[in-house]
Amino acid sequence: MLNIAVIGAGHLGEFHIKLLKSSKLFNLIGFFDPNKSRVKEIIDKYNINFFEINKISSLVDAVIISTPTSSHYETAVKFLNNKKHVFIEKPISSSIEQANKLIEIKKSNKLIGQVGHVERFNSAFLNIKNALNPMFIESHRLSSYPSRGTDVSVVLDLMIHDIDIVLSLVDSKITNISANGTKIISSSPDIANARIEFENGCVANLTSSRLSLKKMRKMRVFQTDSYISLDFDSGSSEIIKIKNFDGKNKYAMTIHDSEGVEKEIQIENVKNEKINSIEEEHKNFYYSIINKEDPIVSFERGRNALELAIKILKIIEN
Repeated sequence: MLNIAVIGAGHLGEFHIKLLKSSKLFNLIGFFDPNKSRVKEIIDKYNINFFEINKISSLVDAVIISTPTSSHYETAVKFLNNKKHVFIEKPISSSIEQANKLIEIKKSNKLIGQVGHVERFNSAFLNIKNALNPMFIESHRLSSYPSRGTDVSVVLDLMIHDIDIVLSLVDSKITNISANGTKIISSSPDIANARIEFENGCVANLTSSRLSLKKMRKMRVFQTDSYISLDFDSGSSEIIKIKNFDGKNKYAMTIHDSEGVEKEIQIENVKNEKINSIEEEHKNFYYSIINKEDPIVSFERGRNALELAIKILKIIEN
């Protein structure tokens, strides 16, 4: 087992603590949080040790950083310089310069750096990703106004999940970005839409809002003769295929294409195994450390998602 600590015991930090308490891969030695009342609450609830942040490096092999984005860089540098493997909740940092510096330190110390883009480990995506060859991607990620995460815009808080997924699916250069958004309650955009065009012809249209009465985390991927629907909330996905109708099934759903050819619509519900996405992240972090290989969402991939998110934000603000 690897010794690990959690830095930051807020909403996400508590999820990490809860799962690491029962992990067969990591030994949770304790946590740090600057909020004294929160510290007492976590100790009482999970019966784990609290350590001052400067004492943790000597006790662990790795840390999970779940602090506000503004402190990601400073906290990560502290542990990377002490040769500890680092998992950072998304976004990796507040700026590209900071992200590049973290990558540099990680490489020079031969460490593993992972970013918490949890949707990459969602069963809706894991069970369907090998079938995806997108021509057009449409996503809607909506939530009610949160009590946390408002230190960053909705692009860095919500849309960045879909940005990361799109970049993992489309192996092509970006040729154009258009975006708009507006501030309603926060000092940064609460609603945003971005259209990303790629050299291979693929287009991604992403919408995010934290002012919705209804929660939604859905993505549709359109490709030749089919589209795939992913529901990240339920962890489920389905494939809708269009094939030439052979006339055998009299109950089939059919349409006629522009050439007048009768087509059959087939819906395939993908079998989704029940998994905990954060637990899957932990497994990926552990085996990346043990095998000395890049995790699924490396610092580099986290930097790429942040870079595109920042470009979208600049377009919105201008």
